[in-house]
Amino acid sequence: MDVRQIETYQAVMTYGTASKAAEVLGMSQPAVSKAIMALERSIGFKLFDREKGRMIPSAEGQLFFREVQISLAGLAKLRSAAARIRDYGSGDIRVACLSAFSTNLVPNAIARFHKRHPNIAVSLHVAASSSIRDMIAANQLDIAITADEVDTTGVEAVPFAEIQAAVAIPPGHRLAKKTEIVPADLDKIELVALAPEDTTRHESEAIFAQLGVLPKVVVETAYASTVCALVLAGLGCGIVDPVTAAGYVERGLILRPMRPSVSFRTLMLFPPQKKSRIVVDMANALNAEKQRVV
Repeated sequence: MDVRQIETYQAVMTYGTASKAAEVLGMSQPAVSKAIMALERSIGFKLFDREKGRMIPSAEGQLFFREVQISLAGLAKLRSAAARIRDYGSGDIRVACLSAFSTNLVPNAIARFHKRHPNIAVSLHVAASSSIRDMIAANQLDIAITADEVDTTGVEAVPFAEIQAAVAIPPGHRLAKKTEIVPADLDKIELVALAPEDTTRHESEAIFAQLGVLPKVVVETAYASTVCALVLAGLGCGIVDPVTAAGYVERGLILRPMRPSVSFRTLMLFPPQKKSRIVVDMANALNAEKQRVV
């Protein structure tokens, strides 16, 4: 018993005659009859009673046809799944990003992707860049955006966004009157700082050291969005990326450009394997949204 025999049998049952089934299947009528007889030998009972050249479904054949319909529906589902996997990969996509992009750029990119692929489920994981990198390397994610300080060994990494930093200032702070912040303005000023391993912090501290500037670090945090929240709470100033800070500006946070500037640099990471079409489409959506907001 093979699939072709089963499909031939279904056609005969559906269209009523071997000749009509042969026409639909693009086979000769003798080939259809031969396939039916081979199927009958395989299963051990007659599917049709032959009366004056007509094929009348037997009682056993009618029972068998019910099972055939169920099985062929499952086979059609398998073929559909195979086509989807061939064209798009799995029916879902696993995305991750650092906190800085989790409230604006990445959600908007996912919305953009969803318009094109409404039936693809998306899971979004927000974590520290080092954790995301390990998940990408373990093939637990399909695509991710991280800070550029991560180890890229064993993953595919391409530059994503480079954003010039700004200084976040609490409402009413004396620096809010300035149109531009220079390092000397931050000397002995209370500062909400990013984590020590952050490359943007390294760059700004190098500038401070060169110029003899020493801000007073009052809080450290790994997340730029948390820097914005702490600055808005009045704990001090902070060096942030404007994309993350956008939502906090609406709540009163003040942003000023910093000269000389430092940059926030990010990477787009993939597992070390061929990318499916949906992963490529998600990457395109992220890049399109980056062009819109950066």
